[in-house]
Amino acid sequence: MSPTVEGPAHTSVPYAPSAPVLAAYSYCEAVTGAQARNFAYGIRLLPVDKRQAMSALYAFSRRVDDIGDGTLAPEVKLARLEETRTLLGRIRAEEIDEDDTDPVAVALAHAARRFPIPLGGLDELIDGVLMDVRGETYETWDDLKAYCRCVAGAIGRLSLGVFGTAPATGPAAAGAARAAEYADTLGLALQLTNILRDVREDAANGRTYLPAEDLAKFGCTDAFRHDRAPAGADFAGLVHHEVRRARALFAEGYRLLPMLDRRSGACVAAMAGIYRRLLDRIEREPEAVLRGRVSLPPHEKAYVAVRGLSGLDARTISRQSNRRRA
Repeated sequence: MSPTVEGPAHTSVPYAPSAPVLAAYSYCEAVTGAQARNFAYGIRLLPVDKRQAMSALYAFSRRVDDIGDGTLAPEVKLARLEETRTLLGRIRAEEIDEDDTDPVAVALAHAARRFPIPLGGLDELIDGVLMDVRGETYETWDDLKAYCRCVAGAIGRLSLGVFGTAPATGPAAAGAARAAEYADTLGLALQLTNILRDVREDAANGRTYLPAEDLAKFGCTDAFRHDRAPAGADFAGLVHHEVRRARALFAEGYRLLPMLDRRSGACVAAMAGIYRRLLDRIEREPEAVLRGRVSLPPHEKAYVAVRGLSGLDARTISRQSNRRRA
């Protein structure tokens, strides 16, 4: 018998995708593998149905991001984003047929019937990219946090719809009610790490994400368009300040891990672990982000995946949570 999953409309959807749906998922997996190596590395640890659903989520999200990051005129970007929001509405209303010519829409529509994915999170992503198109900047961390919740926290909550939470009783059950909050926070941690890693690339594109009050505090208000920090700036101090903030977000978001089943927890631990190690590298050599994109070699990513699959990270977080409750 095929396994079933409760969909958002509380109808059981068997895992028996048709040939057009399988082709749509294959397209999304190809997009994911080509465009998101860290993400693709993590979701390889999932069972096939969850991996396909995550690829559909990524492919749709990538489409939104590509509109915002592309070279189109701002007014054209705004129109394209609204068209994408209309498509999302059709997916939500179950108006996408399996023979639709848009493979991303076909795959995401099928995934949303199989898993309780909160599709409103993709509306939030569109809202966040609209902020990029309009050239918004952020005065405080609270301002930046609102943006990060749209473009990354929402992805954490969407992913949780695919992962689900493992059955729990007692105090663990009470904590599970905060799973979406922890997923959101972990998304913020990953996004802040991304912002630090991409500070030079973003500056070249005319974007500054770090809070203006932080930039002023460390004398870094000039754009980071060169391979060295601005004269007189305490760039290392700025980076270390943001690293501490990201580590606190990781510590809170990691409390999600014991709430997930083994393979979903391994996926999250692998993706988050890769970014934690990127953060370590950035902390050790802050100006490296001004010279190029910081990344991990494949063998180090494999080590992170093994730790996640072994459950070591989840057990460590669980013990720490138990000590805090005690």
